[in-house]
Amino acid sequence: MIIAKDLTKKFDRFTALNALSCSISEGCVYGMVGSNGAGKSTLLRLISGIYRADGGKVEIDGKDVYDNTEIKNRLVFVPDELYFLPRANLVRMAKLYSSVYERFSYDRFKDLVSTFKLDPNANIATFSKGMKRQAATILALSCKADYILFDETFDGLDPVMRNLVKNLLYDDVMERNATAVITSHSLRELEDTCDQLALLHKGGVIFESDVGNLKTSLFKVQIAFSGEYDRSKFAGIDMLSFTKHGSVSSIIVRGEREETEKKLRAMDPLLFEILPLSLEEVFVYEMDALGYEFSEVLKQEVE
Repeated sequence: MIIAKDLTKKFDRFTALNALSCSISEGCVYGMVGSNGAGKSTLLRLISGIYRADGGKVEIDGKDVYDNTEIKNRLVFVPDELYFLPRANLVRMAKLYSSVYERFSYDRFKDLVSTFKLDPNANIATFSKGMKRQAATILALSCKADYILFDETFDGLDPVMRNLVKNLLYDDVMERNATAVITSHSLRELEDTCDQLALLHKGGVIFESDVGNLKTSLFKVQIAFSGEYDRSKFAGIDMLSFTKHGSVSSIIVRGEREETEKKLRAMDPLLFEILPLSLEEVFVYEMDALGYEFSEVLKQEVE
């Protein structure tokens, strides 16, 4: 389990993380979404022990990561900006990784090279951006680490390769009880991938939740009545949003679906329909309830 408590990291001109706290359960896919400068990459570098925290702490299974070779041997980090040895091919890089990671599997390496259909003897410098990302994924997954950290996981990958990487991550999580921590600028990209999601903004976690609970505890209702009515008609129901056009209202409700449906049907509506929300819609309403403008939180910031 990964636990960050009041984690702070400062650089010369800015504070990247400001008393950030979060917990990442074992055996899950944990997604972090946020704009440029939100702190996602810094958090991954602190979790992986590349950076030392200026305040607070981050621990894996109760142990500090920085300068801890035992813990670092159990985690692998694929950064946003990839690095390979000059003129190296996949075979040479595999030798480097196997010298560092005790559980590096050449059998897994060969299987993955075949799956991605890359030439293991070709100079990686000649690869496209997407192929380099595939090469980094092959090397990382061959380490059979307990904790797999990916920064901008799907950057440069086409839809087919994205699905392949997702499935490979699922396999590691399901078969080995590994923990995958992945970041993206796109909430939609993580929607069907993660068990848990955290939204980072200005160096802190402003929202963190289990994806399953998010999508089942928030839903949209379209409802109509014959007489005049307003928002007060729904007293006792936890509404995040209420809009009315003529006799038809659209409300966003948080709560237990069956119980809410029973209450609303008891009002004898002319029209009643429950509609699912996309994860992005859920975040929009949850952020609004917290006093944040969703589009502002996720907009691309230019340094």
